[in-house]
Amino acid sequence: MKAIAIIPARLASTRLPGKVLREIAGRPMLAYVYEAARACSRLHEVIVATDSDEIAVVCRQNNWAYRMTSREHRSGTDRVHEVAQTVEADVYVNVQGDEPLARREHLDVLLELMQCDAIEVGTLKTPCSPEDVNNPNAVKVVTALDGRALYFSRATIPFDRDRTGAVRYYKHLGLYAYRKAALGSFCTWPESELERTERLEQLRFLDNGIAIHVAETPYDTVGVDTEGDLLRVEAILRQRERQAKG
Repeated sequence: MKAIAIIPARLASTRLPGKVLREIAGRPMLAYVYEAARACSRLHEVIVATDSDEIAVVCRQNNWAYRMTSREHRSGTDRVHEVAQTVEADVYVNVQGDEPLARREHLDVLLELMQCDAIEVGTLKTPCSPEDVNNPNAVKVVTALDGRALYFSRATIPFDRDRTGAVRYYKHLGLYAYRKAALGSFCTWPESELERTERLEQLRFLDNGIAIHVAETPYDTVGVDTEGDLLRVEAILRQRERQAKG
């Protein structure tokens, strides 16, 4: 199975402008994402997909593979799709540029899931920490017994009606793997009502009858959308560095 990772990266973030180049512990956020993907031996190639000349300069300085893509794209998935038109692979992995806590283990589990040819779209979940259960920025996912996603939501699902305190909540992690046909279909469909309501683009697949299969990992991530997220990630990475040094 030939798999490539594509990292959509743009500067025009509304909540945290220029975030993929913001420094975390002295290095641009994008460096952590790119190096995590490069560490996965199952990936044949890692490509940054951007519309920014500034990001392209950083890629050249670091010898990171990159492709310039349209400024008209509304989502990172559209950017991944554009690169997929000129780079052949069996599976395309979307590793978002604002996930500096992404790790090789995430990609290993995701690509193992995609070994099943019948799976068109794959993603990840992890047990939800208590502080994220009611956090609308931490997307929850509920899955069927066979691992198919039943629904993704910013709400706290499933609802603990009897207040047992025994409900297991799972947080969705924003890494995806697609077959080319599913990726192409996604980009031809209009934004769906559920997608628009929750502001979660993966719901477009479910609305159009494409199953998303979900693998579990013990490793959480923190998607960076705010200054607070940036500080939280920096603290985690500095702690990891201290532990690595013993």
